[in-house]
Order: sequence, then C-alpha cells, then structure tokens
Amino acid sequence: MTDERVALVTGSTSGIGAAVVRRLVERGMRVVINSVSSVDAGKAMVDELGEQTHYVQGDIADADDVARLVAETIGRFGRLDVLVNNAGTTVRIPHHDLEAATAEVFRRLYDVNVVGTWQLTVAAMPHLRASGAGCVVNVSSVAGLRPTGSSIPYATSKAALNHLTRLLANAVGPQVRVNAVAPGLIDTPWTASWDDVRAGVQAMAPLKRSGQPDDVASVVLGLIDSTYVTGEVWSVEGGISLR
Repeated sequence: MTDERVALVTGSTSGIGAAVVRRLVERGMRVVINSVSSVDAGKAMVDELGEQTHYVQGDIADADDVARLVAETIGRFGRLDVLVNNAGTTVRIPHHDLEAATAEVFRRLYDVNVVGTWQLTVAAMPHLRASGAGCVVNVSSVAGLRPTGSSIPYATSKAALNHLTRLLANAVGPQVRVNAVAPGLIDTPWTASWDDVRAGVQAMAPLKRSGQPDDVASVVLGLIDSTYVTGEVWSVEGGISLR
C-alpha cells in the first residue's frame, strides 16, 4: 500500500538523513530532501529516486531559508505530515581543552543544532497540525545523554535538543507527536576519519561494532509509526552505555 504522507528530512544528502529518505520512499511517501551545500548530491538523489522526491537547498540556521523550505514543501506536495530534523553540525575538540571551545564555537553549533531545529519545527507546525497525525523526529546524539561526544559544545547542544524534544511533545500534543533518536558512533562521511573513536566503540560496545545509517533510519521509522509514543529519546548506540 502506498503511503501518501509527505516528509521533510533535513541534512539528507548523505549518512543518516539519506538512509531515512530511502526508507520513506520505499514505503511510498513523498519526501523533500535538503542540504545546506551538497546541491549536486541532492539533485542526484532526486534523479535516482524519482518524482516522489524533491530537493531544496537551505540552511536551517537561516530564517529566510527555513520559510522557503517549508513553502517549497507545501508548494510541491500540498501538505506536510512528517518532519525529520536531521541537519546538524559539530567540531572535534578534546573535552579538556576548554580554551578551544570558544563562545563562537558554541554559538555556531547552537545556531544549527538547537535554534535551527526550533525555528524549522515552528514554521512547519501549522502544516503538521493540519495533517491530523503530524510527527517530528529529531536526530540527537548519545552525547546529549552521557558525558561524551566530539566536543563539549556539541554535547551540550544535543542535551538541549533532547529537552527541547520533551518540551515540544508536551506543548503540541495531541495533534503532533515529537520524539528523538540519539545515535552513538555511526559510520557516515562525517565520521569517516574517526578511526580512534571507532576502535574504542568496537572494543567496548556489547554489539562490537559502530552503527550504520540504516540502523538509525529503522528507529526513525519506528517512531514515525509508533502513534502512542511522544516525548521520548531513543538511544541507538549498540549498548555502549552499558559499559
């Protein structure tokens, strides 16, 4: 059966976002693909996946881009049922190097990971409410749950995103559900050079491997389908928190 719903997935030309797009398209949903800069990759995905997809370039940290992203989604497909806030950014800074974690780094990461997610969700909310069964899934990180992560600014931005998820879920129900996934180390272009972290995960985690984008996509789809779940942050990290 074809799923006629429409999804917008930010940061979706590679990695977790691209895996989510492909899984949604497989079930028949119409999907808007987005990135801040990978325009050629976005257009290539549309060429591959067909007319049920559409690419929109835009930076979620830019209010004008946010408005255009939502407007193009509605203009193309006429509705919006699912928002997957996957766009994010980081910088690798050892936690003990306090001086390197400057105010500018904090602002840059929070502008995308927290403020950008917030303003896109607010812009999309009237359409999600009109859906009758709107759903938001935020892509957070295990760094927001434990004292770990690529840097302190990144980890604290993801902790803020986790709490934002719960606050939004409390505020916008029952029309819209809001949940989050919190991945551990996932093998993506973003983490391709993180061999030291990957080795540590493989040594420590009960499942003895780093994650794949489709591991996270499976949980995202589960949250989209779980109509009696809201305000939750689901870890996808191979059990490493047990160690």
